[in-house]
Amino acid sequence: MRKPIILLAGTAVLTACGQAADNSATTANAAANETVEKPRPAYCFFKGSDTKGWKAAVDPSGNVVVTGKAYDEDRRYKAVLGPATITGTSAQVAPTIAPNDTGFGAQGDWWDIKQTIPDSQTVSSVTVTCGEKTLATLEVPRKG
Repeated sequence: MRKPIILLAGTAVLTACGQAADNSATTANAAANETVEKPRPAYCFFKGSDTKGWKAAVDPSGNVVVTGKAYDEDRRYKAVLGPATITGTSAQVAPTIAPNDTGFGAQGDWWDIKQTIPDSQTVSSVTVTCGEKTLATLEVPRKG
């Protein structure tokens, strides 16, 4: 009587081990087949009326320079542009806040923002976003 119970328990253990291996393979295949999700946009610290004057220009090296203004009345922070994302001939930037390391506030609480996008010689348009909102779409003035 003991022998059949031991064989039955051993068979159950081996069957369970085989199923776990099959499930992990199925899970790995499902993960590989999933499409890559787009990253969530960064949190927007500004209302639409809290930014203005967006412009794009080209510096002597051919890189794009984005300028604008953002309103932030809390003088512990200053408005800055986050890192740019370049995709083909377009770039995307977003205003955000950083600790105010200047020791001063901006006049009227409107911060001048300026960023040169490195390696952007082929960029022809820049989109300024805040969260999921598009604040401005700028054409880059290129010669020739």
